[in-house]
Amino acid sequence: MSRILGLDFGDKRIGAATSDALGWTAQGKKVIQNTSWEEVVAEINSLIEQYDVGKVVVGLPKNMNGTLGPRAEKTLDFVEQLKEEIEPPIITWDERLSTAAAERTLLKADVSRAKRKDVIDKMAAVVILQSYLDAQSS
Repeated sequence: MSRILGLDFGDKRIGAATSDALGWTAQGKKVIQNTSWEEVVAEINSLIEQYDVGKVVVGLPKNMNGTLGPRAEKTLDFVEQLKEEIEPPIITWDERLSTAAAERTLLKADVSRAKRKDVIDKMAAVVILQSYLDAQSS
C-alpha cells in the first residue's frame, strides 16, 4: 500500500507529513521553504518518490462557518498548480484549527517558542493528515 502525503500550505513555509505504510499514523517529515515554485515542486516530488506516495492531502483552511476565505482561495490555487506538476491525485481536507491543535501539542511538550516556529508547520501537517486517516478508518 502506498503512503499518503499531507501538506499544510503557507505563504512562507509548507509543512509535510506522511502516513505509515498501513495508513494508520501520520509522521512529520519536513518544512519546505516556500521561496520558489520550482524548489517547492522539487521538494514535494522528492517526498513522493522517497515515500512511495499514492495520494496527497492538502489542508484547506475553511472559516469556522464553513465558507472559503482568501487563505482558502490561495490554497486552492496552490492545489490547482500542483496538480499540473505531480502524479498522485490531490484532495483537500478541512483543516480548521489544525495549527491551533499543533501549537497546543508543542506547548504541552514544553517546546521553546523559537523551536515551535521551526516545527509548527510540520506539526500542522501531521494534524491534518491524522485527521484524514482517522476519518478514512471509521
